[in-house]
Amino acid sequence: MSLLDLLNHLLNFVAPALTVGFLCALMGRVFRRKAGAPAWWVQGAINSGVGALVLLGGVVFWGRDGAMATYAALVIACGTSQWLASGGWRK
Repeated sequence: MSLLDLLNHLLNFVAPALTVGFLCALMGRVFRRKAGAPAWWVQGAINSGVGALVLLGGVVFWGRDGAMATYAALVIACGTSQWLASGGWRK
């Protein structure tokens, strides 16, 4: 496998985490703005990092990529990290 192929595979692996992570951050800004919350891109980076770890855990647990349970865990983890990053527990 060439370096370009490896990069392509890695980017395709983390693409769902990047998409869900940044969409959570953007929708969090649209529907609920909190004073003192980090910038949207910081929240998106946190969510994407958490999502990438969940996807990696899914590969380790299931032994393959693309299990629907892993994608469900990705959505739950990104939603939870968005809630934590934006300070959702504070009123």
